[in-house]
This record gives sequence, structure tokens and C-alpha cells, in this order.
Amino acid sequence: MNKTEMADEALFLLLHNEMVSGLYRAAEHGEGENGRCITKLENMGFRVGQGLIERFTKDTARFKDELDIMKFICKDFWNTVFKKQIDNLRTNHQGIYVLQDNKFRLLTQMSVGKQYLEHAPKYLAFTCGLIRGGLSNLGIKSIVTAEVSVMPACKFQVMIQKM
Repeated sequence: MNKTEMADEALFLLLHNEMVSGLYRAAEHGEGENGRCITKLENMGFRVGQGLIERFTKDTARFKDELDIMKFICKDFWNTVFKKQIDNLRTNHQGIYVLQDNKFRLLTQMSVGKQYLEHAPKYLAFTCGLIRGGLSNLGIKSIVTAEVSVMPACKFQVMIQKM
């Protein structure tokens, strides 16, 4: 990784942390409801995901199917955004996909283990929106949730909404 890539990654991590803490700080000072912070972060991620997918797929061939799209998200999309591929992709072939990242970049700055586990959802909301927005621009409506049992590993569950 060269110095420019390291600077880009550091800026992304700092920006993400500041978005999270800024929204929660505003909520504590009465400028918004605390419960709405996760929704705001998820909506920000959704919009960013839409834009990134549009940019990343402009020169790619059409995808064959849903699984092909999910593989693209796990390999190319994840690699561009988080500098690594998803560690594991599982599916039940009925519209549910589980993406596992054993060393998720946005959680590695926090303590390893269970010490800050209750804070994990606010650091995953943006990424849930990122995935949902990317899939949306590829014609897939979905619900994305995240689960952490031991940091910095996390699982994103994508449930495809049939139209």
C-alpha cells in the first residue's frame, strides 16, 4: 500500500468516525432523536452506495443473476471500499445472503473482544446502507442488517425483497 492509499484509508476512517460521533453528539444536545441516528447513518450509506456502484459498474458487463451481483459486492466493491474482500459469502439460495468480514475495517480501531460491543451497531449502520444502496442501483431491493459477536468480526445479512 503506497502513501496515497494509506492517506485515503485514514481519511475515510476518520470521516466515518466523525460522522458517527457528530450525529450522536447532536442527539445528546437535543438536536435530534438518538434513535434516528442509526437511520440517518444508514441513509447516508445508501446514497453513497448508489453513487459508488454506478461508478464501479459503468464499464462492466451485465450480471447474470443475483448470486453474480453478490459476488461482485463481496469481491470488487468491498475491495475498493475496504481494501480487502469479504472473508465468507453464504446463501440459502432463497434470497438470504450472509457476508462475513473477520477483520472489518470500521471496527478494528475499537477494542478487540466484547468491551465495546454495544457501540458496534452505530459503526455498522453506514455500511448496511452502503450495501443496500449498491444493490438498489443494480435492481435488487433488500434489507441489510449487521451482527457482531466478537469484534472486529461482523456479519452482514442481506435479505432480498422479491418484487
